[in-house]
Formats: sequence, structure tokens, C-alpha cells
Amino acid sequence: MSDITELRIEGMHCAACVNTVEKALRKVNGVEDVIINLTMGSARVMGNVSANNLINAVLNTGYGAESGVAKGNKLQLDTDTVRVKNNMVTAWIITAPAIALMAVEIFWQLDQARTDFFHLVITILSGAVLFGPGRKTISSAWKSLLYWSPNMDVLIALGSTAAFSTGILYFTMGMHSFAGIGGMIMAFHLTGRYIESKARGQSSKAIRKLMDRTAKKATILDTNNREQKVDVRDLLLDQVMIVRAGDVIPTDGVIIEGQAAIDEALVSGEFVPAVKSINDKVLGGTICTDSTVKIKVTKTGADTFLAKVIQLVAQTQTTKVPIQIFADRIVSYFVPSILVLATMTFMVWIIFPDAMVAVLNVFAEYIPWVDPLRSPTELAIIAAIAVLVISCPCALGLATPTALMVGTGLGAEMGILIRDGAAIQRLSSVSTILFDKTGTLTMGKPTVTKIHQTADFTEKDLITMAASLSKESTHPLSRAIVELAEKESYSLHTVRNIKIAPGEGLSGYYKQDSLKIGSRQYTAADSGVNPNNMSVYINRNDELIGIFEFEDILKPDAKDIIAKLKQDGYHCVLLTGDNHAVAAPLAEKLGITNVYTELTPDKKMEVIMSYQQDGHIVAMVGDGINDAPALANADVGFAMAGGTDIAVEAGDIVLSGKNLQVLYRAIKLSLSTFQKIRQNLFLAFIYNLVAVPLAICGILHPVIAEAAMALSSITVIGNANRLRLSPL
Repeated sequence: MSDITELRIEGMHCAACVNTVEKALRKVNGVEDVIINLTMGSARVMGNVSANNLINAVLNTGYGAESGVAKGNKLQLDTDTVRVKNNMVTAWIITAPAIALMAVEIFWQLDQARTDFFHLVITILSGAVLFGPGRKTISSAWKSLLYWSPNMDVLIALGSTAAFSTGILYFTMGMHSFAGIGGMIMAFHLTGRYIESKARGQSSKAIRKLMDRTAKKATILDTNNREQKVDVRDLLLDQVMIVRAGDVIPTDGVIIEGQAAIDEALVSGEFVPAVKSINDKVLGGTICTDSTVKIKVTKTGADTFLAKVIQLVAQTQTTKVPIQIFADRIVSYFVPSILVLATMTFMVWIIFPDAMVAVLNVFAEYIPWVDPLRSPTELAIIAAIAVLVISCPCALGLATPTALMVGTGLGAEMGILIRDGAAIQRLSSVSTILFDKTGTLTMGKPTVTKIHQTADFTEKDLITMAASLSKESTHPLSRAIVELAEKESYSLHTVRNIKIAPGEGLSGYYKQDSLKIGSRQYTAADSGVNPNNMSVYINRNDELIGIFEFEDILKPDAKDIIAKLKQDGYHCVLLTGDNHAVAAPLAEKLGITNVYTELTPDKKMEVIMSYQQDGHIVAMVGDGINDAPALANADVGFAMAGGTDIAVEAGDIVLSGKNLQVLYRAIKLSLSTFQKIRQNLFLAFIYNLVAVPLAICGILHPVIAEAAMALSSITVIGNANRLRLSPL
């Protein structure tokens, strides 16, 4: 079995950084697979390899690395953001005086601003920024070049240091100084890094919120039945916890004493607490709102529901949408291509100065920083620096991950767990949605819907007798009758000599009468009533006195959700293992015309595949073991979290909660997320398409280029965060 090594990676900013780190780790002997999480700044490495070898491989690329991702339950993103913010603030404090001096020269053309002292001050201030708060960027760029894996920092480092070097050349060769521009480029760059860091922190807010829901301590009963405080990590299976009003339930368990209203918004998204009593399951991270209960521990650590949710969210943020793979491929060639382009730009300006100056003359009257009178060398340097800076594809690298992180974070808050990021793109093309019936569209349990009784007995009489006989049975139909009696607050009586006929029914003595309840054959019932296929008969002293009809009733919002989906253009289909007589009326209520009945798991999968062969992009919604093959083979699988573990594992998107509203929200969220991805990629591409030619022509001042580059990243991040405003 392969080992898993967790690393914290420092210095990753975009997809290109991720690619560089991933390639370096994959080259280490013994590595089988690598998963990088840009949001959390972490790497998960599978394989039999030492952590030191992995750390050294990352360090060799210019990025920082250490063992572990987080300390305790606190992610390191906040620490990183504070450090980046401090660097940004320091850079601007140092740069501000240089900006003021350069503004005087650029906009007012004052001779007093062109003295040696003026240029010396600006050069010193610029150098302080580059080799102070900007030193990590320059160091990262240098290391990446040494190991032939140039990253985004290379473009910024070359652009800023080239500008800074003109300050030195001013004193040695009399060249015009652009030293201040170097400091400004780095200050803008650090501002962009801070905004990116904040965005990553915001995007991982859902994970941190989930982690904060975990209790740190638990109150248990020891062997002497005394209360004892223990660390949640030390809880053992079958231990008994005491949970009081207002407490967070420490871990998954089952109530063995007491009754309480449990706030399950974490699971269901519903704000109304659910009443839980003896034998009911409760989940760690939910809140006991009104009384004290005793809970037996059933799951601990990584096996708990909350731990799996956190794992699912983090896992999703590491997946790549197909459209992102395309963007990443482009980004991987960007840095060396831009280095070549910047060099060619410099050479064109040196070789064809007259032609290039002619272009500048067109804009010189309207743009204050355009000065065609500078020397060809100076103009060549300005253009090359601008190309280096403006071409940095940070926005392109952030386009997909940022939108995906925001979308999955929002989903986690709403009980929508997107396990596979690629499903977001596939869902945009879905035309047909196939639904399992039992437990998906229906409540998943029988409910008494009609009672037929003779003239000698009331409905209350029948319910009381049937429930009294059935209260010890675990059969779903028996439980439905008992639940009805409890709902009506009917008092039950003792039934003597209860006998169970497996698969047939129950018999016993109620007061002085013999009772029998079960199938028509078991009760030998003969009546003029034609009940539905899910019915039981009750006899008193061998005489039929009533019939209970049952149905697996629709979820309250099922009809409404199906109507909305059809209105949105989706073709809805019903798949079920039930017979046609049961499924057809239900499908009619829902407005579904295509119904497939009496399906085995492999037959459900075959229906999925037949739709795919006909050109449909198919989504499947299910919850049971029999749905797992269909969920796995569908283009997008929606698994109801209340279903079986195997169904959840087979689904691409896991839906928490009891109603279907979460399904509609999941579809809307996925479509909105993919729309933001496409918008972001368009914004990033169009920005480079427009800006690079301007930089080559010398129209973009390097400072303007850096500001535009930072603005492009801000635009992409801001557009992704607009998802939070989308109605879902």
C-alpha cells in the first residue's frame, strides 16, 4: 500500500505554478501520483518516498515546502495573507515618494525633477522595494531559471530589475532612468498577490467553516458512570457521550437516552431543527438545541460525516475541468514565449527605430507618457519591459481555479458536495435527467394513505388495534401503522401471544379477541374492495374488519422541481425496480411520460447507455445500491447523501438534505460556475490579445502595464466572487 505525504507549498499563485511543482514532484523516484490544491497551498503525494526528497524537489524549483498542510484545525492561508499584506504595504510606503517625484517629471516636465539627486533618491527607493518586500519574487524567479522551470515571477523580476538597472546606467552611461518604474512594478505585483491570497482564503472559507464546526472536547461517561472531559480525537467506538442544550455534537452516533431538537443545517440546509429521539442517528458538527441526550459513538475521526464532507470539498478543489486543462497547456508555454517576444520587441526597436517611432508619434499628442524623442535604446527598453509585465498570464491561470473554488465553497454551504470538478462542465451539456423513484422522488418509506373499515369499527379503532399488534415488528408496513398511531396520539394496548409468520403477517390476542393482520392470503380475506398493490388486511375473530392501503408518497417538492426542470428544457425520465402499476400513477402525478419499470441495477445502466448512444448527455439522480452502476455510467451522477455509501461514492455531486430543492440548486450552481469559468477565460484572453500589441508598439508605460496586469487578476477574481450574488 502506498504512503500518502502531505506538503505545504509556499509561493504558488496560479496554474503555471501548480504545473511546475507537480512536474518536480512527479520526477522524484517512488512517486505514483500528485494532487495539488492551489486554494490551500498544499500537495498530496502518493507513493513510497521520503518527505525530505519531496521537499527538496519543490525547493529546487524556487517554491517553499514543508511537511503538513495545517496545524490543528487552522489553515495556514490567514498567515500567508498577513505576510503578503505586510509586503504590499511596505512596498507602497517605500514607493510612494518615488511616485510623487516621477509624477512631477512625467506630467509637469520640471527641470528641477531631473537632477542627479532626484534620480539617486528614486533609484535607492526602487532598490529598497525590489530587494526588501520583493526579494521573494526575485529569488523565486532566479531559482526557477536555474532549474529550467521558469515561472510567472520571472516576467515580473525581469521587468522590474531591467527598469531598476536603468537607474544605475543613468550614472554610468548617461542613459535616461526608469528606476522608479521597477519599484512600482513590484508594488503593483505584490498588491495583486495580496488580492489573490485574499481570494484563496475566501474560496476556502467553506472548508474552514466546516472545520470550525467540529467540537474540540467531548463529555463521556467513564466505567464508573461519571462524567469526564476528553479530547474528541481520543473518542472510542461505543463510548457514551453527554450532549447538553447548545452543545455541538462531537462525533457521529445514535441517541440512547433522551430527546432533543437537532440543528442539522450543516447536513440538510434546513434551518428548522429536526426532533431526534432514541435510536435516531445524529452527526458530528450538528447542534443540540434544547435538551440533554446520551449518544453512543458509532464513528470517529476520518469516518465521520463531517470529515468526509471536508475531504470531498478539498478533493473537488484539486480536480481539473477540461476547459482548464486547455488553459493550463497554454499557460505552460507562456513564460518562455514571452521571453522570446520581449527579446524580439527589443531587437525590432533597435533595428527599425524610425518605423516604430512613427507609430509613437500618432499617440504622443494624447498620451502623456509617450515620448518619441527618447533614444532608440530607451524606447526599446521601455517596450521590452512593458511586454514582460503585461504578458504575465496570472489572470489566465486564476480564471478556472478561482471560479471552481468559489462554486464548490458555496455548494458546501448549501449541502451540495461537488466531488468531481469536471462534472460542472459536463452538466452544462446535459439534456436528459433520469430519476430513481424510491428514496429519490419519494420519501423512501410506506405511509398509510387510506383505511377501509366495516360499519362496526371506527378508523381510530382499526389504527389502535393494528398498531398494538404491530408495535414490536420491524417490518416497514408495521412501522408505518405504528407511526400513524403515534402521530394521532392513540394509546396502544398489550397484545398477548404474538406470532410472526415471516413474509405473511402477525397474529395475537387483543383483549379477549384474536387479531390477525397481513396479506390477503394470510388473513383469508374476501371483500368487495380492490385496494392498491401495497395493502394489509386485519381480521378480528376471523372476520375481516378493515384494510390499510400504503403508498411511498412523493417528496413534497418533487412535482415542483420536475416542473422547473422541464421548463428549463430538460427531458425527465423515471427509472424504478417497481412494477408498472405502482410507477405509472406516480409518474403521471409528476408529469413524466417516459417510465422504465422492473429494472435491475444492470438494466438501469443499460437505459443510461442507450440514451447516451442516441446522442443525449445524461444526468442520473439516485440513492441506493441498485443505482450505483447507473450513477457511475451517467455523464453526471447526483447521489442523495441519505442513500447508501456505494451510491454516494459513485456520484459526481452529493446532495445533502431530504428534499429535491437542493438538486435544482446544484444544477443552477454548476451552470453558474461554468459560466463564470468561461467569462474569466474570455476576460483573460481578450486582455492579453489587446494589451500585448500595445506594449510591443511602446504605447504602454511599464507602470501602466503592471497596473493593467494586476487589474486583470482582480477582474477575474471579482467576477468569480459574483457567484455569491447569483440567485440559486
